[in-house]
Amino acid sequence: MLTKRIIPCLDIKEGRTVKGVNFVDLRDAGDPVELAQRYADEGADELVFLDISATEQKRKTLAELVYNVAEKLNIPFTVGGGISSVEDVDILLKNGADKVSINSSAVKNPDLINELVAKFGSQCIVVAIDARKTDDGWKVHLVGGKVPTELDLFDWAKEVEQRGAGEILFTSMDHDGTKNGFADAELAKLSSLVNIPIIASGGAGQVSHFTDTFKNGKADAALAASVFHFKEIAIPVLKQQLEKEGIPVRI
Repeated sequence: MLTKRIIPCLDIKEGRTVKGVNFVDLRDAGDPVELAQRYADEGADELVFLDISATEQKRKTLAELVYNVAEKLNIPFTVGGGISSVEDVDILLKNGADKVSINSSAVKNPDLINELVAKFGSQCIVVAIDARKTDDGWKVHLVGGKVPTELDLFDWAKEVEQRGAGEILFTSMDHDGTKNGFADAELAKLSSLVNIPIIASGGAGQVSHFTDTFKNGKADAALAASVFHFKEIAIPVLKQQLEKEGIPVRI
């Protein structure tokens, strides 16, 4: 059985790690290079780095900072934010990223997924989907959650898989930063619709939330930020608890 992955997330703004609630009210969470080193030492399975203001500010992800973080890592490293071309991906991979995460650019130009998969392989391409529940169902949002669309979460997830993406990183904007648990019902539905791995994001507050998302949400990996950054949950303790619950993890 494949092990379930625990993935800390560094949301980067102006070179610092930040964390908010429902995508707003950001506060400083530390130096990304120091945090990366800590997570590698603590036994994280992967690390995700999201330059959350790159798309909004219409600039590229900070390649030099990506390089400095990658230098500290011996685990898979995914980078996202402001990626809209083959050239962007090429630069990030050369600076130490193992995978890239695309979001707004994929919605605006779905063919980009096919293009990147053809050039770099599906194992390298993660499509991040930020969505929230509306009166018309779960709708995809762009530009760090600031721009709503009419695109349905589940339809888009199926299309993303058909276009060759290797993984989906689903963030429930309604759950983000609330520490009330992941969107397990939606995650389970996504899992039933696609065959590629799904990373759960948004809502981690205690160890039981990780257990629930693996058991009930059928997630393949769980991503969290503030509970790790502010040492509310230690990754070794989390993994020991998951193992006790019968969830396969890399210790």
